[in-house]
Amino acid sequence: MDGSIQLTPDERKVLLRAVRSGDGHVVRRANVLLLLDDGWSYRNVRVILYVSNDLVAACVRRFHAGGIHEALATDGVDRPAEPTWLPAVWSWVQNTTPPDFGYFRQRWTCAMLAEVLAWEKDVHVSAETVRRALHRAGLVWRRPRPVLGPTDPEYAPKIRRLSRLMERLPQDETVVFQDEVDIHLNPKIGSCWMPRGEQAEVVTPGTNEKRHLAGSLHWRTGTLLVSEPGRRRNAELFVAHLDDLRCRLRCYRRIHVICDNARFHDCRVVREYLAQWGKRIVLHFLPTYAPEANPIERVWWHLHETITRNHRCHSIDELLENAFAWIEVHKAFPVETSVYDLAA
Repeated sequence: MDGSIQLTPDERKVLLRAVRSGDGHVVRRANVLLLLDDGWSYRNVRVILYVSNDLVAACVRRFHAGGIHEALATDGVDRPAEPTWLPAVWSWVQNTTPPDFGYFRQRWTCAMLAEVLAWEKDVHVSAETVRRALHRAGLVWRRPRPVLGPTDPEYAPKIRRLSRLMERLPQDETVVFQDEVDIHLNPKIGSCWMPRGEQAEVVTPGTNEKRHLAGSLHWRTGTLLVSEPGRRRNAELFVAHLDDLRCRLRCYRRIHVICDNARFHDCRVVREYLAQWGKRIVLHFLPTYAPEANPIERVWWHLHETITRNHRCHSIDELLENAFAWIEVHKAFPVETSVYDLAA
């Protein structure tokens, strides 16, 4: 028919990617070209896409003049000019919070930005107008990533001391990285595949039960040594694990235990135990606020990712059985000590 177009397979692939791009102006033009290539008439294209005859004709004219890239161009009147108030809104979103303007709410919303615009700039626009402008500016609504705020001022010296300990360790001594992990019958929620428009369900027990596992990652072999679970995360659990290490690592004259700064790791019960067994068990403490310095944290992450997320166990004993079976299957884990390698 008059004005029809023919696309190559490669051009169709480019247009199909453009359709999935999410840019409304580009999507409309790409759909126009694809439908025309499929043999649709101007009228049917206009009806199905809710576009004007002028847009359809312009797409065809630009395609014949410069190909699909020219046809998809959105210069001119198709794309609205950037609002004059957008830089101010961008600055508020990036550098301030609503309390800076007297609000209780901690996160910016489009309605709140529109209200502040009216007060600060005497610009009256709707929340939807603000939302479209933010999207065009490249901003998206998504969950932020939590980061640890405080840092240990003695981080570097502590890491260097631990690095030197492992570097100069005699053959009859060893190092373990120790930590505790909580196992909850109430499942941790993790992402999974589900039909679009539907939300999968994870059944929770209603009444949560939990156990605490004390474990150590053997630096020389990568073996994960886990003691019997406890009902409380306290000094008794820690001391029982130290005694377990003393018995299970009998081939070493001294065991250096690197652990975090939990209060019960340095209390009266622990000191009394070390007074008796201090020749075999030596505690070393990591920098505060530095979980990345403990390689066993990565093992616990894999445990949760494999066993506890979205689990369907009906009892805490069944869940613990799965956890210990997973540990037994793996036996050894890679000991990631890049933090200490850099410090050395």
